[in-house]
Amino acid sequence: MTFKYENQKLSGGYNYIIGCDEVGRGSLAGPVVAAAVILPVESYKVHKVIKFKEIRDSKLLSAEKREELSEFIKKHSLWSIGVVSQSLIDKINIHNASLLAMKKAIDGLLCHPALDAGSSFIAIDGKFPIPNINHQQEAIIDGDNKVLSIAAASIIAKVYRDNLMRNLHQDYPVYNFAQHKGYGTEYHRAMISSYGLSPIHRLSFCRNLAV
Repeated sequence: MTFKYENQKLSGGYNYIIGCDEVGRGSLAGPVVAAAVILPVESYKVHKVIKFKEIRDSKLLSAEKREELSEFIKKHSLWSIGVVSQSLIDKINIHNASLLAMKKAIDGLLCHPALDAGSSFIAIDGKFPIPNINHQQEAIIDGDNKVLSIAAASIIAKVYRDNLMRNLHQDYPVYNFAQHKGYGTEYHRAMISSYGLSPIHRLSFCRNLAV
């Protein structure tokens, strides 16, 4: 994956290209998390042979490689995280919660003190644009396999959420969130059937699973 998409937008007059992606849509527990990333051009030029070419959709990387690349991306980019809790997911549904998490991440990034005044273009993974964003944006299906900045955002978001679920495992060890991160594995579903739902389960996702 290269900086081609970003270069095209930058040559079109934009000052910053923001990649945005979310993780956790299909999980039965925990929040949905989004990340927004700006990969500075100079950082890409200097490090592209070493690391940037390793960036790809987080689902295609091992946990160890995701951790390594997440630290690299955060060191050489501007980035922000947006989180929407399981309780709000239940209130507004996962589609709206995912868009809200991405908006939170983008809003946080646009407030970064290192950003000078200038126009930003937002590249989003998926089919749907983000409401109430006053910047040009493009929703790109399979964007985390096509746009470097989106892939970088997917890695940061995935590592952040995985670590969050490991921490939540300490509070609710019976469900083994550290292993499956809240997704609907056979073991996780069996534990829900046996012990019911924890406070971090999404009620709207688990109505037919609890005792």
